[in-house]
Formats: sequence, C-alpha cells, structure tokens
Amino acid sequence: MKHRRFSVLFISSLLPVMLFGAAGAASGKSEIKGAAILDHPCGKVAVKQMGLVHAGKMEDANKLTTKEMQDQWKAMPEKDRTMMSGMMKEMSQTEAQYSADIKSHGLLVVDGPSATMTVKKETKDKNGSSSETVTQNFKIDGSQCMVSR
Repeated sequence: MKHRRFSVLFISSLLPVMLFGAAGAASGKSEIKGAAILDHPCGKVAVKQMGLVHAGKMEDANKLTTKEMQDQWKAMPEKDRTMMSGMMKEMSQTEAQYSADIKSHGLLVVDGPSATMTVKKETKDKNGSSSETVTQNFKIDGSQCMVSR
C-alpha cells in the first residue's frame, strides 16, 4: 500500500515539471550550430542575401528582407542608398566564403517568430589576434525567413 501511494505521489509531483518542461521547450529558444544552419530557412536566406550584396545586386538582396526594411530602404535618399550599397558590398563575402564561415563559426538562435545568427571568427597571426563578428536578425513566418533589423 505504501508503495502505491509513493508511486502516485511521485508521479503527481513530476507531472507539473513534465508539463511545464514541455511547454518551455515548445516556446523556448533553440540553438543550431555550424553546418546545420545552412539547412534552416534563415541560414539559406542569409547566405543568399550575402551573395547578392557581394555581387552588388542590392535590389535583389532587399527582396529577402522584411517589408519594414524594404520600405526604409526605399525611403532613403538615392545618395544614401548608393553610399550604403558601396559599404555593404565592400564588407560582404561571396556565398561560398560566408557558407564556410557559418559552418565553422556559426550559431543560430531561434526564438519563436524571430532568430539571430552570429558568426564569430577569431584569428591569430604574428601581429596578434583579432575577432570579427557578423550578426543578422530574422523574422520567421511559417517556413519563410526574412532578414530584419
């Protein structure tokens, strides 16, 4: 008899933990590292956008951003868009380079309808060490992922 009561008490005390744990996992953050990021819609759009920026195809790259970002870009004076395009192109990488960096240094954190990808590279040479961090934010709508602020 005592054994059964213990089992019932034990199971009933674990039930809230199991329920809240499951709810927390469903609504909580998830992390994706390395090459697996490239299989996620946000990883795919990040690489595609970086390649388009590198190729100087800013209008095509902008189509991969949220409507809010597209509207902000269109509202900028032409000279500002030209300046920003040049800076972005200069700082960008090819799709192949960015994919390689994501594979070896990438972390994608998905939190419900938003995600953040960070690619942090640390390099060391005879002059010392340095680090470079690229961070991109995303909005997720179903299976679609768009670059956001």
